[in-house]
Amino acid sequence: MTKDPLADALSSIKNYEETRKRKIILDPASNMIGDMLRVMQDEDFISDFEFIDDGKSGKFRIELMGKINDCGVIKPRFSVKHDEFEKWEKRYLPAAGFGALIVSTSNGIMTHKEAQNQGIGGRLIAYVY
Repeated sequence: MTKDPLADALSSIKNYEETRKRKIILDPASNMIGDMLRVMQDEDFISDFEFIDDGKSGKFRIELMGKINDCGVIKPRFSVKHDEFEKWEKRYLPAAGFGALIVSTSNGIMTHKEAQNQGIGGRLIAYVY
């Protein structure tokens, strides 16, 4: 039993990227992992993913593109106001405008850039670049 499935998922993605493998199966699946994968796909870090129903919690099959240098969860999950993202960008990303912070907001899971454009804050979940 894992304590943090999201951390395990990002760790697996990072390990597969480092070994240059192109396909990965993540088990177990969750809505948060699915939303995070959708954001990573929208930002062109992964090419495609699909949910596989195995009768239990399900799995995700992901096709990697070799574009992820690093990714991980942010713990504790800091609350961030809409005008404070720059501080966290400096802390978790190598350069401004390079990569993305993944944020849980009242409008769903999105990147910090989308949250800034919408003028909303949220809780930091993960980073990817």
